[in-house]
Order: sequence, then structure tokens, then C-alpha cells
Amino acid sequence: MWHALALALAAATLCVGTASADDSQGVKIGVLTDMAGVTADATGKGSVEAARMAIEEAGGTLLGKPVALVYADHQHKPDVGSSIARTWYDTQGVDVIVDVPNSAVALAVQALAAQKKKLLLISSAGTTAVTQAQCSPYTVQWTYTTYALARGTASAVVQEGLKSWFILASDYAFGKQLAADTASVVNANGGKVVGTVYHPLNAADFASFLLQAQSSRAQVVALANAGGDTISAIKQAAEFGIVQGGQKLAAMLLLDTDVNSLGLPAAQGTYLTMPFYWNQNDGTRAFSTKFQARVGHPPTFLQAGVYGSVRHYLQAVKAAGTTDSDAVMRKMKELPIDDAFSMNAHIRDDGLVVRDMLLAQVKPPAQSTQPWDFYNVVRRIPGDSLAWPLADSQCPLVRK
Repeated sequence: MWHALALALAAATLCVGTASADDSQGVKIGVLTDMAGVTADATGKGSVEAARMAIEEAGGTLLGKPVALVYADHQHKPDVGSSIARTWYDTQGVDVIVDVPNSAVALAVQALAAQKKKLLLISSAGTTAVTQAQCSPYTVQWTYTTYALARGTASAVVQEGLKSWFILASDYAFGKQLAADTASVVNANGGKVVGTVYHPLNAADFASFLLQAQSSRAQVVALANAGGDTISAIKQAAEFGIVQGGQKLAAMLLLDTDVNSLGLPAAQGTYLTMPFYWNQNDGTRAFSTKFQARVGHPPTFLQAGVYGSVRHYLQAVKAAGTTDSDAVMRKMKELPIDDAFSMNAHIRDDGLVVRDMLLAQVKPPAQSTQPWDFYNVVRRIPGDSLAWPLADSQCPLVRK
């Protein structure tokens, strides 16, 4: 049944202009996302709308031909994601796939995209493997990495004097990499990880994991997971009295939709690192107002990443005068990234977008002046400090 559902979703099409399975008829963009799972609120419909907004801004046509948009739900299954991507690339004329929440799915699709010499712009998967050992000349990791989030958040919390950590992570590529990156940063700053435990994706019951965290007596319980898992873990941590007992929670990936679900009383004081905040500047506020009118809430940084990556891709196609993957990738690396939320951003040889990010803290309820007014920005973090040096890269594309 799931295979039939995947194929049905793969056939769903949103068009700007006229969609066609023949790529000679125009540019076609595929949003491979999570429409109903643990990260659906943070990606899903919003990612589709973000891509459509970028297409509309480009005028709906490119090089005299229409731009079309297709989307599908990968269900957090690498085999489903690969099957959809193969169909898109082979028979539906898709030129580029974007979004791809879930690192295991992203890595599977990346291998296929490299084989097919097709472009892949990853907004919502954070594993460093994408632009390290498994890097591809046809992939850009657009929005964030687990390395960047760990460097931004863990270093700030350890430097406040909270040295002992227990890590609760999701049991797939993203969670494992985020846990490893967090541990590395904690240790490098003089702290110590006293325990790590992994939970299944979309877990319903965190009791046994939280009891281990509680009994560890660690000063900080770090949550290396995402979406619904982060929300459930924080809510159940409150039921176990973890914060009341003196331990701190650190959410290594926290999105606006998560804070909205939790409420400010539960989330207040939490540190986070983010590449985009809707209330960041006039440009992000203008974009977010348009986005909210369609989706019902401001964009998460994952959804903003989809918009930015599609926007930059379309600019590169126009400049290159072709949809040829190699020519477009060269232009993407040459052109400046100029969307409203990208700060000092550029694409490196390994396909990683290096960008400044924001260290923020969730506001107490009394400081929030309007809906979705969630954060106090502590400072801007230079992008170079959030990316591994190219000299240390495992990517074979990097010239050393």
C-alpha cells in the first residue's frame, strides 16, 4: 500500500505554466518532502509553497518556457525517496530536486542524483556526510548542518559553565551525526558527555530514555532530534520534572513550529542556533507575510531554505541559458546568494553553503509582543566558525 501511495503522491503536480513530462518543454522542480510525518509542519506543504513563491517571483517562465513544480512524500523511507527521485529524473523530466528532510533519505537520493548527473538542493537534511565523505558535484547543502547547530548552541551553553551532558538522539543518520557533533563541541570546550541514548523516529514514549537522562545527573540533557520528536521529548521531560530537578534542556534543532506547539512557558530560556528568523529584517518580514497568508504561519528556516535554494537555482539557469546540470552548478557557485535571509552566504567547492547564523534564546511569555514573536537574538555567528575548514574536508571534490 505504501508503494502505491508514494507513486500517487509522486504524480501530484502543482504548475506555474504548463507541466510536462518532457523536459524540453521547460524547467521542472521536484519538492521531495514530508507531508504527514514528524517534520511535516516544518517542511511539507510549506516547502511546496516556498518553492512555488520562488517560481512566481521569477515570472513563471524561464528561457521562454514554463516552470513546473511537482511534489511527493518520501515517508522518511530511503527506498521510497529513491524510487520517487528515479521516476522524476527518468520519466518526468525533473531537472532538480529540493528540500529532502531526513538525512538517510537525502543520502540515498544524493547517490542517485550523482549517478544521473541531476541536481539536488538539500534544505532540510543536516548530516555532514552530504558535503563530507559522500559529497557530490551535483548537490548543494543549502540551509544548515548538524556541525553548525552543534557549534553554535553547545559551545554557548558549555561556556556558561554547564559542563556535564547527556544526549538523547533520534536513531537515524541525522540524529547520530548531531549527537556526534554535539559531543565533539562539548568535549572541545572542556565539558563531558556522560551518556548517549538513541530513540526510534516518531517515538511515542520517551519515558525510559528520560529516566536514563535523569539518573545520569548530567547538568544538560541535549535533544538531538527534530520536529514531533523534539516536542514530545520536551513535553515528557516536563512531566518527569527534569528541569524542575535542576537539569537544563538544550534542543539542538528547534524550529518555530516546535516552539509554537510547546508554548513559551515550556520553551522559554532555550538556546538555539538558526540561519533564518522571520522577524530578522524588512526583507524577511515581507517574505514571511506572504508565506503566512498561504500556509498560516511564518516559514521555518527549512522552508525559507527551500525558497532560497529554488530562487538561486532559477537565477543560475537564467544566467547559464540552459538547464544542463554542470553549467547550472557552475553558475550557482559563481553568483552571489542574495535572498533576504542569507547573510554572507556562498557555495564552497564541497557543495556546502557557508552562511552567518543567529544565536538566539526563546523569550519568556512576558516579552513576546505578537504571535510567533519567540526569540531574543543574542548575536550573529560568523559562517566560517560554523563550517569545518576545507583543509580538513573528506570531500574528494575539494582542492587541497
